[in-house]
Amino acid sequence: MPTAVLAGDPCFDRILAALPSRESFRRRLGVTPGQRLVVLNSTWGPHSLFAQESFPWLLRELTGSLPVDEYRICAVLHPNIWHGHGPGQIDRWLRRARDAGLTVIPPLGPWRQALVASDAVIGDHGSVTFYAAAIGRPVLLGAFPHEDLDPASPVAALGRTAPHLRPYKPPRPQIEGLLDGWFPGRHDAVTAQTTAAPGESGTLLRRTFYRLLRRDEPPWPALLDRLPAPDSGPARVLSPLRVVTRMLGDREVSVTRYAEPAADPEPDASGDAHTVVPDKTPDPSRIALADLVLSHGPDDPADGAGDGADAWAPGPAVAWATAVSQRFRCAAMAVAVTGRDSCLVRTADGTLLTLTGAPTGTGPGPDPAVYASALHAWLESGHVIGDLIAGDHPGHLTVVTGTARHQVRVTLTP
Repeated sequence: MPTAVLAGDPCFDRILAALPSRESFRRRLGVTPGQRLVVLNSTWGPHSLFAQESFPWLLRELTGSLPVDEYRICAVLHPNIWHGHGPGQIDRWLRRARDAGLTVIPPLGPWRQALVASDAVIGDHGSVTFYAAAIGRPVLLGAFPHEDLDPASPVAALGRTAPHLRPYKPPRPQIEGLLDGWFPGRHDAVTAQTTAAPGESGTLLRRTFYRLLRRDEPPWPALLDRLPAPDSGPARVLSPLRVVTRMLGDREVSVTRYAEPAADPEPDASGDAHTVVPDKTPDPSRIALADLVLSHGPDDPADGAGDGADAWAPGPAVAWATAVSQRFRCAAMAVAVTGRDSCLVRTADGTLLTLTGAPTGTGPGPDPAVYASALHAWLESGHVIGDLIAGDHPGHLTVVTGTARHQVRVTLTP
């Protein structure tokens, strides 16, 4: 047509330009080494993933049945969902999932960065899911109204070729099956139709604008703004944690943590279990039932935050742990996170210990509270602190989360 213009896709071009920043985006989103980032995405409308009857089940399963140290879950909802229901209603619907560790990207937030950083995307017929497939991310379709789409469109073709989520079936095997069976280029025949001019939209659009204005273009290149680095930080789980531990060796402990309300435990989850309750949990009555009481920092940083962002400074951490141990005498430990890779532990008999993980060198490490759960399991297996401090490798534990191994040093604290 005489009035038609090949303009490219500036949104997709910005995503393409940001692909080399994937590892940086993952660090800024708080994804730790060994973690998988799963993005839950929904467009708007009555046939979207968000509108499905199974969506509350999916939220509950993703945040309750996936180990929090092995998976990070992020939700990207179309702005029309936010504006149609209102931010207050959306917040109420997602609050329990947020307490269990879900990161919700706001309507104008870094959703493109989350796609670049993702390991898998669960979505529907929206453009965000198609963009994910176009940059080579494994996609699992939680909803797809074939009847609403032109059968000849690229999005409809993706719906015919991408795997579909089976509602009310455990999602973890489905996600792991998706990742295990993935190979580069799986959807290339479909996603090659994303745009005929990848990376050229800025040049094409500016040329069109100046032609319509009957003006000469500036001499400098037409550049799109680069995607800024996101700044979500680590996921803070506020709901109680069910922790399954296994002794793998004399000083090696496997730790798997699930946010409550957890689904049925995995078939192989046959180890010992204990409960960790954050001090800021929405239901404070649960703290009295905790094996470990956990704090990631004071309510007010002026009350004793250290250099590790909101984490406790050592002195106030001791005071907090002492007060918690005296108040909740059934708890085996009070655990105060004192840095990105360290925490202070006070045992029921008053022993103070500092647990420090070795820096990973590749971004944020695991939640230091994992180390405290490993120590608790080690002590419950019949060991005493003296066994740990003495020996060939004094004060060292190996903590395993998923496929990651962490070396942890345990020292007595005055």
